Amino acid sequence: MTETTGSTTDSVPEWEQRFRAPRVSLPDWAEDAPDRALFVSNATGTYELYSWDRATGEQRQVTDRPNGTTDGALTPDGEAIWWFDDTDGDEFGVWMRRPFPGGEGDAGAAGDEPATPGLEPSYPAGLAIGRDGTAVVGRSTDEDGTTVHVVRPGEAPVEIYRHRESAGVGDLSHDGTLIALEHTEHGDAMHSALRVVRPDGTAVAELDDTEGGTKELGLAVLGFAPVAGDTRLLVGHQRRGRWEPMIWDPVAGTETDLAIELPGDVGAEWYPDGSALLIEHGFEARSELWRYEPVAGDGTLVRVETPTGSVSGATARPDGTVEYLWSSAAEPPVVRSTTGAVVLDPPGAKAPRSVPVEDVWVEGPGGRVHALVQRPAAPAEGPFPTVFEIHGGPTWHDSDAFAGGPAAWVDHGYAVVRVNYRGSTGYGRAWTDALKHRIGLIELEDIAAVREWAVKSGLADPARLVLAGGSWGGYLTLLGLGTQPGDWAVGLAAVPVADYVTAYHDEMEALKAMDRTLLGGTPEEVPERFEASSPLTYVDAVRAPVYISAGVNDPRCPIRQVENYVDRLKDREAVHEVYRYDAGHGSLVVEERIKQVRLELDFAARHLGTPGPARTDQTT
Repeated sequence: MTETTGSTTDSVPEWEQRFRAPRVSLPDWAEDAPDRALFVSNATGTYELYSWDRATGEQRQVTDRPNGTTDGALTPDGEAIWWFDDTDGDEFGVWMRRPFPGGEGDAGAAGDEPATPGLEPSYPAGLAIGRDGTAVVGRSTDEDGTTVHVVRPGEAPVEIYRHRESAGVGDLSHDGTLIALEHTEHGDAMHSALRVVRPDGTAVAELDDTEGGTKELGLAVLGFAPVAGDTRLLVGHQRRGRWEPMIWDPVAGTETDLAIELPGDVGAEWYPDGSALLIEHGFEARSELWRYEPVAGDGTLVRVETPTGSVSGATARPDGTVEYLWSSAAEPPVVRSTTGAVVLDPPGAKAPRSVPVEDVWVEGPGGRVHALVQRPAAPAEGPFPTVFEIHGGPTWHDSDAFAGGPAAWVDHGYAVVRVNYRGSTGYGRAWTDALKHRIGLIELEDIAAVREWAVKSGLADPARLVLAGGSWGGYLTLLGLGTQPGDWAVGLAAVPVADYVTAYHDEMEALKAMDRTLLGGTPEEVPERFEASSPLTYVDAVRAPVYISAGVNDPRCPIRQVENYVDRLKDREAVHEVYRYDAGHGSLVVEERIKQVRLELDFAARHLGTPGPARTDQTT
């Protein structure tokens, strides 16, 4: 496949156009000023926050930082924007605030001030902003674990919660008198309990489905009712083997089950008047929307029409319309309304389409495994060089949604297979919770089953199989190259866990808690489990050429443990290349993302003899 480069859209390959095409997130709007909205866009080539005055149509760039900004919130009155200020993607920083209209100029520091003076930098652990200017700020540090603070204008922050285990701010009630927290004091970071407290820290009620850590059922805060004086809290629970909502009133001490009979995981949020719920239903890698009236209506579900694919965010507006961000593997994302209109359409060239996914179900050692397959348009028949692109998380899942990476591989003649292994969400609690103690090895069993199907079905060329992924997917890539050395021709690992023991000691505190849950303890308490699940244990068995990319400021998969793995590859003169970039757990800069995909395409092409992009300089 021959590519050319140039300044016009026609001369730029389609896979690059997909990354460069302007994108927007689903706009978040101020509860008491719904014409004021906040969204994320890559319009300048870096993902940044933008304000949008829907009454006038004016859009203004809010942040302008070299490595981008995506974490932000509006105050309920729409008068101010909060955004999180870290250092080059290290996720450690403080909240900043600026007036909604912006300062002088289009973007930058004008008008910015610390939003929580008196609080030292930390990892964020939730944020809720009240109508009187009070904010509830969650923080996480290696020294203190999780702390929660109430911050009132002109006053020193007041700490109302502290615990070594992970926790976070869920929501603040409409009148500011109740705070909902998620916590894992029982030691199971995968299954939170809930506590509602007053702003002075006084406990109001507790909801715990873990029975002190002996039962693996989680809870999640979905939001207080958006009505003055209403103390109802919408809660996600797993009592019937999947995520679904219920209503808990922590003041009255009542629980209201919702008879929502849908087969997959069910999330929900309130309509602005509190009369109904907007239901988000995810099932077998696709999603849909429903309206449900638990009190005023008869409890029936009314379909909110969306195309087949994935809804990655939705919100009900005060006039009752629903806005949602939708895409499919073939169709680029778009923000639409139930009126049929496109809500927010960024200027510039649109992303080219890709090919749709096919659903494949394969019998694995732990049950049926769902995989999504994309085939190149030409040649019409396989076997194809095939990329197994493994998702991160691990508690996440691949879906029928638009993604630039898989589309780039398809453009270059590869088939792409994405596996929703055990540990993935969207297939019931038992499938997600199967990921315990033998982490990494369990997921690779499911990937191996799909690999066998791909070869036997004629889809995949067994001599040209690529194992690839980022974050947890990068971890599984390195672990798979060492434990299944004869199965893979090339490995591509982005921001991976490579040396599990060192990763544990260097990573952010919340991830330490998750690793203790997944492995049953610390490296000192269960050394055999960390050893069995660490890619470093098997590095000497790796035979395939390995490409690794890593962010030098990554707090999730820190650079030191990557370097330990790379040193072992160097010691045995294994074929490998390493690309280090100045950011955290991934990049928010479009050209950097393109560069990384180009380097991966080039590495695979050189080692498989497949078509690749034009060569570029590489940093090793």
